[in-house]
Order: sequence, then structure tokens, then C-alpha cells
Amino acid sequence: MAKNPNFYPVILAGGRGTRFWPLSRKKRAKQLLALDGKQTMIQQTVARLLPLAQPKQFWIVTNDDLRPVILKQLPKLPSAQVLAEPLGRNTAPAIGLAAFLLLRENPDAVIGMFPSDHVIADEDNYRSSIERGVEIAASGENIVVLGVRPNRAETGYGYIEAGALFKGDALRVLRFTEKPNAEKAATFVAAGNYFWNSGMFLWSAQTLANAMREHLAATASLLEEIATAFGTKQFASTFRRLYPKCENISVDYAVLEPRSAKGEQASNLFCLPADFGWNDLGSWTALHEHHTAKSPSAEGNVINGAGVFILNAHGNYVHAPGKFVATIGVSDLVVVETEDALLITSRQHAQDVGKVVKHLDEKKLHKLV
Repeated sequence: MAKNPNFYPVILAGGRGTRFWPLSRKKRAKQLLALDGKQTMIQQTVARLLPLAQPKQFWIVTNDDLRPVILKQLPKLPSAQVLAEPLGRNTAPAIGLAAFLLLRENPDAVIGMFPSDHVIADEDNYRSSIERGVEIAASGENIVVLGVRPNRAETGYGYIEAGALFKGDALRVLRFTEKPNAEKAATFVAAGNYFWNSGMFLWSAQTLANAMREHLAATASLLEEIATAFGTKQFASTFRRLYPKCENISVDYAVLEPRSAKGEQASNLFCLPADFGWNDLGSWTALHEHHTAKSPSAEGNVINGAGVFILNAHGNYVHAPGKFVATIGVSDLVVVETEDALLITSRQHAQDVGKVVKHLDEKKLHKLV
């Protein structure tokens, strides 16, 4: 597997990971935590992409709170290519800026957009899928999304409806659907031509720049001006002044959905079905499921403590490092302790943990977020 001089991984790492509170905070968000092994999530993301690209080809888009820690965790990446957004403006401006920056560096650049906090079980298959996606993206004005085959009617993911085959393994995209209800999700899975939207996309820098100019003209103009200043003394001030003026919108809404609305034959939007053991670890429940899948047990408990006593307890996730943990007669709980906070919820309600962070923000309890 050779490194591709035209492939540029762009890793989006600005999220707060609020559903992993109280472990995830503004200055140590989910992507900077070691939730699955010794490496942090962003370190794992970079490590599995390094066989495909040199460190100098990586770009990270994050924020001021997280940038210092990312630079420490990824010392081999060029520090100038770890960009801190002055204000979070969602994924369209973040990946759009990368497109305009890379067009100036390499007109043949193909961008891979990757979240910084996913788990991949089969890394060889993952890299093979990316190589195929790069090939399709480089062959024309094509946009490729890695679609994960659903194994359950999940309501927490977006779905891709796929149509006819294109050049063998890729499928034309008919439409995107954001987080459906349980009934619709079950219908999608039963249909057989729907895939989970992994949030991983491949496109040439030229294709993405053109799409930004077409669908977000004002934002594209701002991003081009910022990119022109890169490498000069004016870059930092230009970035701070112009970036907050960009539209706050996801690339899915800004570019992908308008593309799919053009119709199957006109959109040049393709889904590459992927089977590489993907998990976005979106909540404590997802983390529990991930660990129990890797290490199955009759009780289904995942407990991080200095010692453990379990009696008639099943399906619990407990994080209390340095403490002796006793679980007696309880099931399906999530308990997470840090120095200044304690979370107790059920696995069923773990998706609501972000509401705690919203409450703390509203009450201006900044030390807890």
C-alpha cells in the first residue's frame, strides 16, 4: 500500500464531545481521550491514515482550546497545518477552507474528510476503501461518501439511499436522510439499499472548491481570501476577521443535498459501500457496546476501577479510575466519575448527556465544561 502524493487527509477535530461529559471537556474533548486503547482517538485516526499519506500532507481543523494538546499529541504533523477556527462554523467552512488552501499547493489534490473520533476494526479494508474512493474522486467532478452497511435500525445516524452501480463497486446516491425515527430506520434497513452516513468524504480540491462557489458563494469568497493569506504575516488576523463571517452550515446541507437533488445521473455523487467495523462512539452507550463486542461476557459489564466486586449486576458501564467499584443488583447503568463531577444515567438515556453541558453553559458553570 503506497503513499499517494496527491491524497491529503483533512481531520475535523473541533467538536466538544458533549455526550461524553464529564470526561470530555472543552479543553480535553472526546477526540483527545483514549477511549479505546492507549492512543487517543485523534492519534488513532492519524495512525491508520499514515500508510496512505506523508505527515506533511495532513491537515487538522480544530479550535483554540484543543490546538495546544493536539500539537503535543501529534508532534510529527506540521504545526502550521493544525488550524484553529476563530469561531466554529460547522463542517462546510472547515473543509471548504482546506480545499482552497490545497488548490494553491497542489492542483491535483484529493481531499479525504475524516472525523477525529471514530473507531475502525478492519484497518486494511478501511484503507483499501479510501484508495478506491480517491481513485473515483480523482477521475472527475466526483464526490464520494463511505457508506456503512447498517446492521440495525439505528436512529442516531444519517442514511444514504443508493441507486444504480457505477463502475463496479460504487453506487450513485439518490438522497440523504438525517436521523430517521425508528419506524423509518427499520424500513431503510429492510430495503437493502440504504447505508449509514459515516461522515467520511473524498473529493478533489477543485471539485469541492467549485461546489462551494456554486452553493455557498459568499462563504467561498471569504475562504479564498483567507487561503490567499496563508503563509504570510497577515494570515492570523485575516483568519480571525473573515472566518466568523462564513455561513454556519454542514457540508451535507450545503453541498451534498443540493448535489443529490440534481438526480441520479447528474449529481456525480457516489456511495462506496464499506465494511470495516465502523463505530462513531457517539455516546457512553456506544462505547459500552464497542467494548462488550470486543470482549464478550455473560454479565456485559465494562468497569474501569482499581478493583471490582460484581453481584447480580448486568450491562453496566462504570468509569471510576483509582476507586474500588462494587455493583450490586443494578443493570444497564452508566456511571462516570471525575475529580469534580459524577454522572449517573441509564444506557437508554445516555444520548441526553449533552443536555447537562447545555445546562452548565446556561448557568455559566464554566469550570465544569
